[in-house]
Amino acid sequence: MHPGKVIILIGLATVALGATLLWAPWLLSWFGRLPGDIRIDREGMSIRFPVVSMLVVSIVLTVLVNLIARRL
Repeated sequence: MHPGKVIILIGLATVALGATLLWAPWLLSWFGRLPGDIRIDREGMSIRFPVVSMLVVSIVLTVLVNLIARRL
């Protein structure tokens, strides 16, 4: 695949994600709240490790990239 096409696809994906966060934030309200995500809330401190959420995102992106790569 030509590097220019890759850069354009990354840019379009970034714009789509930004538009989603701006106009429909409820679509990503699950992120960081799945069972298995580590959340530590203490007085004056909050730490979050979205382990399971990142696994879900990784699997979805892997499938999408593979589908796109096979079609191009």
